[in-house]
Amino acid sequence: MHRSPAAMVTKPMVDPNITISTPRDPNTLSNYHNWLNKHTAANFEIDFQKRILKGGVTLTLESLTDKESKEINLDTSYLSISAVRIGGKEANWTLKDRLEPYGSPLTITLDSGIPKGEKFDVEIDLETTEQCTALQWMTKEQTSNKKHPYMFSQCQAIHARSIFPCQDTPDVKSTFSFALRSPLPVLASGLPTGQKDYANGTLLYTFEQSVPIPSYLFAIASGDLASAAIGPRSTVWTGPEELLACKDELDGEIEPFISAVEKIVRPSYPWTQYNVLILPPSFPYGGMENPVWTYATPSIISGDKQNIDVIAHELSHSWSGNNVSAASWEHFWLNEGWTTYLERRIQASLHGPAHFDFSAIIGWKALSESIELYGRDHDYTKLIVDLKGKDPDDAFSSIPYEKGFHALYAFDRLLGREKWDRFVAHYFDTFKFQSIDSYDFKSCLLEFFAKDEEASKKLNEFDWDRLFYAPGYPPKPDFDDSMVKVCYELSAKWEQRVQNGDTSFTPCKHDTKSWIANQSVVFLESLYDLAASMSRDDVLLLGSTYGFQDSKNIEVVSRYFQIGLRAKVEDVYEPTAELLGKIGRMKFVRPLFRLLKEADEKLAKETFERNRSFYHPICRGMVEKDLFGEEK
Repeated sequence: MHRSPAAMVTKPMVDPNITISTPRDPNTLSNYHNWLNKHTAANFEIDFQKRILKGGVTLTLESLTDKESKEINLDTSYLSISAVRIGGKEANWTLKDRLEPYGSPLTITLDSGIPKGEKFDVEIDLETTEQCTALQWMTKEQTSNKKHPYMFSQCQAIHARSIFPCQDTPDVKSTFSFALRSPLPVLASGLPTGQKDYANGTLLYTFEQSVPIPSYLFAIASGDLASAAIGPRSTVWTGPEELLACKDELDGEIEPFISAVEKIVRPSYPWTQYNVLILPPSFPYGGMENPVWTYATPSIISGDKQNIDVIAHELSHSWSGNNVSAASWEHFWLNEGWTTYLERRIQASLHGPAHFDFSAIIGWKALSESIELYGRDHDYTKLIVDLKGKDPDDAFSSIPYEKGFHALYAFDRLLGREKWDRFVAHYFDTFKFQSIDSYDFKSCLLEFFAKDEEASKKLNEFDWDRLFYAPGYPPKPDFDDSMVKVCYELSAKWEQRVQNGDTSFTPCKHDTKSWIANQSVVFLESLYDLAASMSRDDVLLLGSTYGFQDSKNIEVVSRYFQIGLRAKVEDVYEPTAELLGKIGRMKFVRPLFRLLKEADEKLAKETFERNRSFYHPICRGMVEKDLFGEEK
């Protein structure tokens, strides 16, 4: 997943005296150490008028104790539950008091224990509520063609519990089946198995996910959707009006990505199909690695194929995160660090080694921004974080991505690429379909090289405690800076012009003519600190000379607006506000709102209120906190 530092809606603090008793995951109220969810059957009607899902789930549980436990605890949040049955008979159940931010545990009391290894079904009838944090409902007016409503889910990290009772932890994986009734086309995180049973203006859409997945990868979407093939095992889905542009952007791009990863990892691609759903612009992330259908932001469709590396990242999650999963959000770097590493290996394979280093240099800046935002000694800047009693959304930033990448790249350099690649294949093959923590990773690495005297010596002398627990920056490697050097050289000329009045440098289009979009991003980011000293004429000259102000690439134009906002150039205020009404991706929304608030607080707050219903609940809660603090 591509995302930014996060915080959920304003909520009371967790009682520090409360202990959540679970083996590895402190962010679930379920007692999954007693009962293990093996299969989840979801049966829902999508009600656009009421903005709810109604129906139920059947959980197939396996007893892990020998008649010792008579109580089943499941995670729920803001659900309306009407019935619970076991073996077709009404069960004794209750929803306990809400514990923020984890919700209200559903407790089912059995008459007697169940023998170890025995499986049984728990049927639960329910409806979601308007407080559901995992679903976004859009009116037809909020969609591009304004003809039909739209809905989609986003369950990472702990939001699946607001759709259905579950063991909402990445330490539990189950197979899934979906039966979803809707008046509009439906997608889910499984392979489609058919459409049938037309009734009351709706169709029943069915899907099967035979590969066990954690609850946060439960995904559904419904709306006015059309599709086109973009590869031998890939399709793109989006609104009818956007389909041609999306097909043109992605056509032929996916299969080379898959082939590049398959040369590095084992097993081969395990999910049969790799499809991409381009979501409406309010989607808060760059992408979400839901199996079979990656959810992606429309901001990657820039007309120049310059932003599709988001797909390389989400595709890599097919192995790291979806197949081999972090057992808890405290070890989230195992998902995102591996994925960022594999993404950069794809870039190097397809575009050349310099692109690996170029991406890593860009990533270092993102890492630096996150570390400085939290503070260099903050617990959330560690590789392994302590999330006991905390909301994992609050700890999400670029740190698990980039610090995780640097952890893996350190071993790449320590052992050498040839030896390291042998371990990479072994790691993904050893832990396929499992959930693991950082200590499993360490043990696997040490055991793999136990008979290699040289490698074993290096690994045993390695400072593991620093890797896992030291806050702040990791050691910074020497990267090939050939692709960024030209960006910094042009930046230096602008600095001389702005600070020293050096008019010998005259900006011209030729300065950036041969650049890829990310080089423009690096250049603009390098001017960020200088921006406060730039005049209105400087900022407008920058935008007009290089075409930044009119760029269709949001990665570029958003950075240009940040420069203008820092410089307090009023010409960019309204264009920024206009952009903030068109995109809900938090990577762009949060920094722009913060800077717009500094430049024109009234406009920032008016812009947010005007677009409040447009933003995803997660994004809305975080921006509200950025703009209003705790006053709301």
